[in-house]
Amino acid sequence: MKLPFKFKREEAIAEGVGTFILVFAGTGAVMVNKISDGAITHLGISFVFGAVVAALIYGLGHISGAHFNPAVTLAFWASGFFPKSKVLPYILAQCWGAIAASVILLATLGKVANLGATLPLNDNWFQSFILEIVLTFILMLVILGSGLDRRAHIGFAGIAIGLTVGLEAAFMGPITGASMNPARSFGPALVGGIWQHHWLYWIAPILGAQLAVLIYRELSNGFQDIK
Repeated sequence: MKLPFKFKREEAIAEGVGTFILVFAGTGAVMVNKISDGAITHLGISFVFGAVVAALIYGLGHISGAHFNPAVTLAFWASGFFPKSKVLPYILAQCWGAIAASVILLATLGKVANLGATLPLNDNWFQSFILEIVLTFILMLVILGSGLDRRAHIGFAGIAIGLTVGLEAAFMGPITGASMNPARSFGPALVGGIWQHHWLYWIAPILGAQLAVLIYRELSNGFQDIK
């Protein structure tokens, strides 16, 4: 069967596997922290999220570009550095990877800590909406500056992006869950049936990432300086 879009199968597989590992490790840490009465700690959870992102960038980045995040995929497409034909396969793979991770965590650890689902503190969706936009804006700006801009120091993108994820999870995780990633939120929401304010974890990260593209376009002469 001929598909209506062109993409390399290994790229989509890498995105699915990478997102699976991200959600398995990150939300798994949230769940184990609950089971173990806080043995991992909040800072430990933040470290896990940041470290796994860094590791995956170095481990799979050369295959798929290491998006593992629909907001990042859409931002790369909007910037003109990613073909439209690959957007849907990437996002589908990312979501399936997240779902698979949540299914395994549910089967092995049980429905604890809401499967690591992201929820606004005190049901304050507006607060989380604004903060998720800002968090994802910062993350995407770092991704563009360290991973896409050819003027950046080579080899440090994984460290810079992983540190950003970890730091943002550390200081804002208790408020919003520090998702910055629709797929990361979608897996636990679907498998756990936890849909409260789930929409904001799609719209806010996408808006934040798109804002970063607009700003970095101005910082790079319409991206001409980095091509």
